[in-house]
Amino acid sequence: MHNLQVRRHYAALKGFYLFAFLGTGSMIPLLSMYLTKEQHLSGSQVGLIMSLGPIVMIFFQPFWGMLSDYTQKTKGLLAVCTSITGIIGLAYIAFDSFPLFILIAACFAAFQSTIIPLSDSISLRYTQETNGNYGGIRLFGSLGFGVAVFAMGQVTNQLYPIHVIFIFGCTFLCIAAILASQMPGQQKTKTKVNIRKGFRELISNKTFLIFMIITFTTFAPNLANNTYFSLFLDKSGASLSAIGILFFIGVISEIPFMRFAQTFIDKMGLLNVIMLSGGVSLFRWALYFTAPSLWIIYATVFLQGVAIGLFIPAALQYVKKITPRHVEATALTMYAAIGNGFGNWFCTFAGGYIFDDVSIFAVYLLFGILSIAGFGLTLYLMKAEKNKHTLHQPAVTFKP
Repeated sequence: MHNLQVRRHYAALKGFYLFAFLGTGSMIPLLSMYLTKEQHLSGSQVGLIMSLGPIVMIFFQPFWGMLSDYTQKTKGLLAVCTSITGIIGLAYIAFDSFPLFILIAACFAAFQSTIIPLSDSISLRYTQETNGNYGGIRLFGSLGFGVAVFAMGQVTNQLYPIHVIFIFGCTFLCIAAILASQMPGQQKTKTKVNIRKGFRELISNKTFLIFMIITFTTFAPNLANNTYFSLFLDKSGASLSAIGILFFIGVISEIPFMRFAQTFIDKMGLLNVIMLSGGVSLFRWALYFTAPSLWIIYATVFLQGVAIGLFIPAALQYVKKITPRHVEATALTMYAAIGNGFGNWFCTFAGGYIFDDVSIFAVYLLFGILSIAGFGLTLYLMKAEKNKHTLHQPAVTFKP
């Protein structure tokens, strides 16, 4: 009976990632096209709407994490916020005003910001309790996103008007919310969580702060690359159909590396895997900066799978390792806010100016410089661990 319950929990976790990413993958990649083609917004208006997500996440992801730690009802909070995200997405169909689109985008991002960090918190805790493989669960997210991007492109191009992306997206997210309610629960801690004290505990953790910088410099450029990769491919001579296929291959390539990430972690250690993924990212950005031939880009697109597929499982486990259990969700949402939020916004924003003033290839010089910094900081943490330094020494001293 116990084994049956574990299998059901794993099925719920895998199903949630699949349908949650099917939902967001149906809406977000084609949102700018919908706003341009059907709502006839200008480029600057679309840019403003699309940039709201990372900014909103900077503030809301830590909030949801602290609320989760305080209430200790993570899966209930996740289920409610996931369903609300899907319903808010439908508002894009109901309204046709630019100011309202700004409000919709902000609300959508606020609730969507719970999906990844809270589901990761539940999955990490449960896989460690049952000796499972987090990467084997998380890969269903990459599968869902890749399938959604490819399928919605075909559906809206040949069968239905583009606004159906919100109907599909809402449906998938509501299914994900139902699956979230079937996820394993968490054991409540005996001590009441003090949100203010927990937050101070995190920002006084030197290792945690350094790793947030590593996340900013290593992971954020990989996210911002989603914005500039199509422009890079276009400048390199790829056709529209080739761009779509390369995007799909890049996302799908994450799956095998996520599947076997735990094997790499067990053999190499968390920081070694993080350094490996950072080194691959650095090599990729350096290669793109040189304006390589198109066949080289085709041959190396799988490097996205190495960089992201290994970094995500290792980074999440490292955050969990270096932070106390009672502030785990807060730590994971702060990690997401730095990478998915602030880091993504900064790289996208700075990259836009570089693209306008220099070239698309120079954008990857920025990504490379950031990756060098992240690589160096990872080496510092590895050396500190090897020399048995006090990794949790306070970076900031607070008076009682």
